Amino acid sequence: MTDPIAKAARDAVEASDNTEQLRLIAAVLQAQQLAQQQPCRHDTPAMGRDFAYGKWLAVGGVACAIAVCLALAAVAIAVAIACATVCLLIVWSVWRDVRKHF
Repeated sequence: MTDPIAKAARDAVEASDNTEQLRLIAAVLQAQQLAQQQPCRHDTPAMGRDFAYGKWLAVGGVACAIAVCLALAAVAIAVAIACATVCLLIVWSVWRDVRKHF
């Protein structure tokens, strides 16, 4: 009876060694597969014919028109403020002269 038990023990040890070897082989194969894979390249797509130049030219034209309008508005406001200042100075001078005579 000890002979079959000894044989079973030897078979178990051998099977366990085989399991370890299979794990090592699987790990080596997986490492080889990972090493053989080419690195992932994320290339940006080149601008093709679908780029709308006209749209961007229109946006630029509208932006320029808005900038010119804002500049003209700023000049108009500055001229209006200058005119108002001159008018107030004239009215104040007239008021001083009128007060002197009365």
